[in-house]
Amino acid sequence: MIGILATLCLAAAPGICAERLLPGDCAPDRAAAWATAHPGLDLRASRCAAAGDVPALAVREVAPGVFLHEGAVALASPENGGDIANLGFVVGRDAVAVIDAGNTRGIGEALYAAIRTRTELPVRWLVLTHMHPDHVFGAEVFREAGAEIVASDRLPAALSARAESYTAALERQVGAAAALGSRLVPPDRTVAAREVLDLGGRTLDLATVATAHTDNDLTAGDTATGTWFLGDLVFDRHTPSLDGSALGWIAVLDALAAEPAARVVPGHGRPVLDWPAGAAATAGYLEGLVRETRAALAAGESLGTASRHVGADLADGWQLFDDFNARNATTAYRELEWE
Repeated sequence: MIGILATLCLAAAPGICAERLLPGDCAPDRAAAWATAHPGLDLRASRCAAAGDVPALAVREVAPGVFLHEGAVALASPENGGDIANLGFVVGRDAVAVIDAGNTRGIGEALYAAIRTRTELPVRWLVLTHMHPDHVFGAEVFREAGAEIVASDRLPAALSARAESYTAALERQVGAAAALGSRLVPPDRTVAAREVLDLGGRTLDLATVATAHTDNDLTAGDTATGTWFLGDLVFDRHTPSLDGSALGWIAVLDALAAEPAARVVPGHGRPVLDWPAGAAATAGYLEGLVRETRAALAAGESLGTASRHVGADLADGWQLFDDFNARNATTAYRELEWE
């Protein structure tokens, strides 16, 4: 048994229900206690869950003991259930570390089920690479499974400031049933600079970086295989999303390029890229965005005028370009107008 499958419904809309996995033992009172701790949900039924009872995310082993799930290059929607981020886990001799938890509780449950198809070792850590919803909303599942949630020391404040808007947006994007039971939880431990997690026979090296994609990016490197999880510091196919500093992001990528790695895992797109070549497209887009923003500022253009055209010629090779570029141009303009 891997836990309890509880049928839960929204108290305000009793027709909207979903099965949620509560990882751990199958004590009969756990489902009722969980529902009580999640206001707005009513428990309809519960049963013990075996590994095969929960649909597992598709994962593939890209290096010994390193498993990855490839999210869709798309906006979150009812059709994809919000499954739009690359997620992974690393299996050591003694324990498992998970890197990012997905966009909903249901995705976190499916990732946990995928882990259980590969190993019975305890899931000891969940590493969050940054604050964005598609990477963090599934985190509570792993805390319930006994994992310690680890993140940058700047993530708690950033997540707290956005929690209300992130939660409201999730239901609009994926629908009430897919979002059911999803809530943001703070990390148990934070990293100010560097930290090492010992999985037994291999370590995971965690490191924060200066403000780049966000102000709370965290990298995780598996020393046994040279696999480096870079989160959204690197995008592939999916247009980069700037929520921090364009100049800082360029500088971080330049510094990281000097570090050796056998492969890197980007937050979106193909789950494995060569290094440092895999970061070239992201860096090129950001450099073009900065160059064109500076030209617009030198020409005296307003934010409204500049955001309508800055970066428009950088679309080649990127998906979802119209959904992200204008916002990126606005963020870059606000950063660079004070140079």
